[in-house]
This record gives sequence, structure tokens and C-alpha cells, in this order.
Amino acid sequence: MADDHFSLFGLPRAFALDADALERAWRDVAARVHPDRYATASAAEKRVAMQWSARANEAYRTLRDPLQRARYLCETDGVDLQTESNTAMSPDFLMQQMAWREALDDARESGDPQQFAALAEELRDAERELGATVGALLDEKQDVAQAGLRVREWMFLDRLAEALRAEAGATSPR
Repeated sequence: MADDHFSLFGLPRAFALDADALERAWRDVAARVHPDRYATASAAEKRVAMQWSARANEAYRTLRDPLQRARYLCETDGVDLQTESNTAMSPDFLMQQMAWREALDDARESGDPQQFAALAEELRDAERELGATVGALLDEKQDVAQAGLRVREWMFLDRLAEALRAEAGATSPR
């Protein structure tokens, strides 16, 4: 049916993606391979339909999330993100990372919702900026190696934002 997530949906292989076109393409593919359409088919045909349905859903989840889409593009273009073993990042990003961690610790200690909100906004801004940078590196400069380095920074931001959401939720009144 298709070699990669983009071709599965008939979309151009690029970081910049029309979300509505992705949604329409996913619905079309999902309707064609949905297991319910194969209720009277053989066991083998049902199994294949289930596999294609699972593949379409996984591809959709990957492509609709900008960070996951960037990871996918880098990894399928041969960039090993070394997410488990490589923690090297630029000195500027490491300094910023330390400042964000301290801000999270301060917000946790104070329990002040405004501190959590301010840090959340700062992280959203940083993620938007990194997303734009990664998009330009992938789509305009075709510099997948540099994009991979920036994707690793973006992954850190994503994990920090998740930790912030968990902390903010834990300290909010019930």
C-alpha cells in the first residue's frame, strides 16, 4: 500500500503539513481498511485489515504531532537520535535547561500557580521556536543532521513540559 507514513496518506514528505489534509487522508484510509468492512472475510483478510488499520492509526498519530513528525523524518532519513545514550547538547541550551529546572523547583516549592503558568508559557514559546527551527532545517535547508540535534532539545522540552503539567496538577486544589 505505501512505503512510509506520508505516502500512506498521499502527502508530501515534509515537516510542514496541512493538518486538515492529514485528517481527511487518514479518514479515507481508515475507512478503506477498517476491520468492520471485513467482517465476512477470511481470517487472513481480517488479520491484514487489522494490521493496516493499526498502521494507519500509528502513522496518523505520528504525523499529527509536530515533535513526533520531526523525529520520524530524522530517523527515516538515517539520523540516529540516540535518545537513550546521547545527552550532549549545546552549552547555551544546557544553561537554559538548568534555568528551567530551577524554575520548576521554585514553582514546586512555592506551589504558586502563577509561577507554574509563567514557566509553562516560557516552555510553549521555546517549543514553538524549536518547531520553527526544525521545520526550516528539514524543509528548507534539508539539514537532517542539524535538525536531529534540535529535535533532541525539543524532546527535552517536551519531557520538561510534561513534568511541569504533572507538578502543576499535583499542587492545584481539588
